[in-house]
Amino acid sequence: MPRVMRKKLVLSLIGVLFLLSCSPREFLTRRLAADLISASEAIKAPQQFALQTGIISNKDYASPEYLVLQQHHWISATSARCSPGIMPSPCWDVLLTPSGVETVRSLVPAEEAGKPLLHIPVARRELVGVTGIRKQWNQADVDFTWRWVPLNEVGAALYAGDLNYTSTVEFREYDDGWRILQSAPRAGQTLDDALKNAEPAQ
Repeated sequence: MPRVMRKKLVLSLIGVLFLLSCSPREFLTRRLAADLISASEAIKAPQQFALQTGIISNKDYASPEYLVLQQHHWISATSARCSPGIMPSPCWDVLLTPSGVETVRSLVPAEEAGKPLLHIPVARRELVGVTGIRKQWNQADVDFTWRWVPLNEVGAALYAGDLNYTSTVEFREYDDGWRILQSAPRAGQTLDDALKNAEPAQ
């Protein structure tokens, strides 16, 4: 075997051994960032909608979410005197309609169904893709796009599945590889904060 070819073969083998000795998490690629974001509890946790029945303020009754529920004939209301601590007037006595009861009943535990405050799981987040990574030493800002995926009929009414959001989260490199920042002692942004501060994608 010629000397040049032998040298190339040795260098190739060294390169392969180096890659095999490295943890897949030692290199922050878009694929790794996407895998870590998708596997996080912040992404996987379902979004809950708190539906309050009984006496509520006009501000709550006129909110976009309650307007959607009214349009779908899942709730109805009659004007009512405001309870102490509920402002501003006028107030409304909100009830689930028969259609609302039928829709909501299967979405909440049976022991919760009769309570005035219902927590309904309506949607989950889905990663669309990582759009950029800016690294500096052992820190990196990762830009990504995500969207809401409705879990049921109520979620489909409240969340537009065709609207994407953009967020930025900080990653840190540790001895075992890159991880999503879990707390933000300084200027870094955790994934929870990144999702809360998301903006609609252009």
